[in-house]
Amino acid sequence: MELRRLGRSGLHVPALSFGAGTFGGSGPLFGAWGDTGAAQARRMVDIALDAGMSMFDTADVYSDGASEEVLGAAVKGRRDRVLLSTKAGLPVGEGANDAGSSRVHLTRAVEAALRRLGTDYIDLFQLHAFDARTPVEETLAVLDDLVRAGKIRYTGASNYAGWQLQKSLDAADRLGRQRFAAHQVYYSLVGRDYEWELMPLGIDQGVGALVWSPLGWGRLTGRIRRGSPVPEGSRLHRTAQFGPPVEDEALYRVVDVLDELSAETGRSVPQIAINWLLRRPTVASVIVGARDEEQLRQNLGAVGWELDAEQVARLDRASAKTAPYPYYPYERQEGFARLNPPAVAAA
Repeated sequence: MELRRLGRSGLHVPALSFGAGTFGGSGPLFGAWGDTGAAQARRMVDIALDAGMSMFDTADVYSDGASEEVLGAAVKGRRDRVLLSTKAGLPVGEGANDAGSSRVHLTRAVEAALRRLGTDYIDLFQLHAFDARTPVEETLAVLDDLVRAGKIRYTGASNYAGWQLQKSLDAADRLGRQRFAAHQVYYSLVGRDYEWELMPLGIDQGVGALVWSPLGWGRLTGRIRRGSPVPEGSRLHRTAQFGPPVEDEALYRVVDVLDELSAETGRSVPQIAINWLLRRPTVASVIVGARDEEQLRQNLGAVGWELDAEQVARLDRASAKTAPYPYYPYERQEGFARLNPPAVAAA
């Protein structure tokens, strides 16, 4: 599998990473994703490693830490062959220090993650959300201390707004602290908001994107069609309220083209949707999940081939959406466009 540099860092990550949200699944959200135990997880790690998918992503809030525990058991004995990525910052309790990016919480969170993962270091540690209550200087200081202590290797953010990410990067530069190498973001053919601000920022600042939910929260699995109800077994029935909204007609336009390309290429709808993402600027790795071995093998089929330029253009047109102000003048007015070429052209 292709290895890609993560932003401007020296770390290289596989084009596809494994999202362990299905491991140990419990609760209304993660229970709907899957409930993979340690034995099955180990088998799925075997398949992933055989294909060159060596990075595994999780978080402390995934099934109240069970995802980290199952992942740790699944990679036991082969730690040197894998990259472990986890996240913290979202609430894990009701206490004032049970959430956020303070020194107290992040120190506790990293120690707990190390224990659950059964390792003495984390390759990539990401802040799961911006904490407006804690000064970024404090957050960067504790992350720097954890890097110097050898407990984490690289740092990143997840779900940040553009100004929040830039504020953190500027502070890191000013203070000489560890700089974020990654931004874990939602990005898909039915959710291209990442392109309006975060992609140009990533290009300019050298921050690599790790994409979560590349199939639009389960909408691009190939099971949803124009004029048909959501299939009875779809997790959208239980989890739609947690994910990004998508207008029906916008979804159907994309699915219509995906169906056409599936017939042309012999590839599945999910494989095409993921392959499109892998061509986008700043994307270092696309995180794919799987409930079982067959789904994992299907997702692995998204690499090793490419859509041609005309096919990509059809998907671009079908999934295009007018950007909000202040971004739309750069798409529609020649003077603005001359000063600010599209992010794709700048890559």
